[in-house]
Amino acid sequence: MKFAASTVQTSFDSPLGRILVAASDDKLVGLWFDSQRHLPDTSSWIDGSHHPVLQQAQRQLSEYFTGHRTTFELPLDLSNGTLFQQKVWQTLLKIPRGATWSYGAVSAAIGKPAAVRAVGGAIGRNPLGIVVPCHRVIGANGSLTGYAGGLDRKVALLKLESGH
Repeated sequence: MKFAASTVQTSFDSPLGRILVAASDDKLVGLWFDSQRHLPDTSSWIDGSHHPVLQQAQRQLSEYFTGHRTTFELPLDLSNGTLFQQKVWQTLLKIPRGATWSYGAVSAAIGKPAAVRAVGGAIGRNPLGIVVPCHRVIGANGSLTGYAGGLDRKVALLKLESGH
């Protein structure tokens, strides 16, 4: 995954651990938990703690974690993935809060019902966790399968969104 040379970053503490957020120009391009799988190389990114999009993201995430926000209103840039990944990530945005879809349902929704494994790979590399709700995707049998941020976080996010 390639990010623009102008990408800026900041991080903050959340109830589920430290979160890194990144923006390029006027859009959010990344949101990852510390030590999450598939983290990009951020060594060339500069501090963006005063970047308006990153401040907006941090504020909305704080509201989300306290239960005061149910949807995000952030400008997103998903163009850092392949066209297939982008299609999968756009589809994840359609999963309603409190609902879950199977990997097969996501595959069917993008018109590629046999591409379940490829869909799983794209979901695992989602650069905008929480905001693009990959945590809402579960196994066909209802099992809580992989989550790049850790299954404990997936469980916590699903509980938060279900009101339990």
